[in-house]
Order: sequence, then C-alpha cells, then structure tokens
Amino acid sequence: MQAIGFIETRSLVAAIQAADTMVKSANVKIIDFNYVGSGIVAVIIEGEVAAVQAAVDHGRLEAEKLAEIIAVNVIARPHEELEALME
Repeated sequence: MQAIGFIETRSLVAAIQAADTMVKSANVKIIDFNYVGSGIVAVIIEGEVAAVQAAVDHGRLEAEKLAEIIAVNVIARPHEELEALME
C-alpha cells in the first residue's frame, strides 16, 4: 500500500457519494466503509499517493455539497503496523 485516504462525513448518503466519486476520479480501491455512530460514516481508500490525494480532493468536494465533513486525511507510505490495522 503506497497511500491511504479517509473521508469522514455526518451522512451515509454523503459518504456513498464520496466513495463513488473517489473510485471514478482516480485509480483507487475502497478498503473500508465504517459506520462510526451518530450518523458518522468513514470511507477509506488506497492506491498510489497522487491518485489517493486526487480522489480524496474530488470526494470531499462532492460530499460537502450534501453534508458536513468531519475529517479528511491522506497518509503517504503508511507504516507496516498501520497496514496491519487496516486488514
């Protein structure tokens, strides 16, 4: 895994829109879709650093049209211990 990206929203619909936008806008793969609670949903993707950054940027723009964005982050070259948490 070269990079992982996260978008956390306060809406299932916005998270689904973000996920759809991210996989359509760059060569990335969805690795997790977490229902955090209280309406908060997180989408996690992986791929090349530039692709993940572009996907997260596009996903955020679409999701924020629908709901509140809680957090957005891209981690380039995550440590192997972090990779084990994602499996």
